[in-house]
Amino acid sequence: MAIPVVEPERYQEQLDAKRESLVERFAPFEPPALEVFASPPSHYRQRCEFRVWHEGDDLYYAMFEVDPEDPKTKSVIRIDQYPVASQRINDLMPQLLDAIRDNPVLRRKLFQVEFLTTLSGEALITMIYHRPLDEAWERDARWLQQHLDVSIIGRARKQRLVLDRDHVWERLEVDGRVLQYQQVENSFTQPNASISQAMLHWARDVTAHSQAGDLVELYCGNGNFTVALAENFRRVLATEISRTSVASANVNLEANGIANAVVARMSAEEFSLALAGEKGGRRVAEMALDDYDFSTVLVDPPRAGLDPQSCERLREYPRIVYISCNPATLFDNLQQLHDTHAIRRFALFDQFPWTNHCECGVLLERRA
Repeated sequence: MAIPVVEPERYQEQLDAKRESLVERFAPFEPPALEVFASPPSHYRQRCEFRVWHEGDDLYYAMFEVDPEDPKTKSVIRIDQYPVASQRINDLMPQLLDAIRDNPVLRRKLFQVEFLTTLSGEALITMIYHRPLDEAWERDARWLQQHLDVSIIGRARKQRLVLDRDHVWERLEVDGRVLQYQQVENSFTQPNASISQAMLHWARDVTAHSQAGDLVELYCGNGNFTVALAENFRRVLATEISRTSVASANVNLEANGIANAVVARMSAEEFSLALAGEKGGRRVAEMALDDYDFSTVLVDPPRAGLDPQSCERLREYPRIVYISCNPATLFDNLQQLHDTHAIRRFALFDQFPWTNHCECGVLLERRA
């Protein structure tokens, strides 16, 4: 990968380039004007991971950069500060190394560090080792946790030692409300909290006045959209395959007082079959699908997009809210849907400034 070069004075230039690229790419679908949501130009990522490089007595963070001429060749890049990451991460980076540099218990065979932070400054650090962790490590790690005012997790082969807790609480302000999200170590969360707030605002806006119908959500993760959108619908049924994410989603529904949403542990493909009556069993029966009147479906798939069968199922819904982290697979899926659904809203969320990645939001409505 290429390590992003952050030049705040050129932020608008890189954002305009993304806007022009999306407008040109999606022109065949005749979408409405593109809505553009800008990121802070630096210090926007709330989570990052670094390799830890040992050179004699020296110790530093490292990332690998691939040679574009020879993809098999990688060079080690020393990282002392990382303007992509939150200010809290940048503050903690040298503090952590200074604290462990002369501590053989915490330093020995440490090969990776992962940071997870929040807008309010909560921080969780995962330290990953090529050796077993013992009582001496736990003793010194507890000192380090107090010294840095963070939570710490130690990982090694077949070991995961949680000293305090395995999550942080992110608080996002959306349309005058503060939404609380438990974000668990080593599970997916939106990395750019400012853009996450913008995405939730946009999704609430495009689904306003939907109380007469129900929402079905595929790939719901930790309930990021579920929590924000629940009040726009009569009921919400969300599905997710990750056990950790389902547990977090249920915690987040309770933390935000959401009583009209249910999260089912099921893949999007399984759920599509259940909805079509092709898959039964006790789990499906408990979902009571006949009690729902789904007016809207929200999908937030991985970079691979939706497979043709799952995409075909979307035709059954009057409205589709599609959140995409890959414009190429979004384009492919829209080609399949374009004859039955028209694009009514189209958005660019600059989740990853200084990279070629674009996050998109599309509202599709069934043609008359």
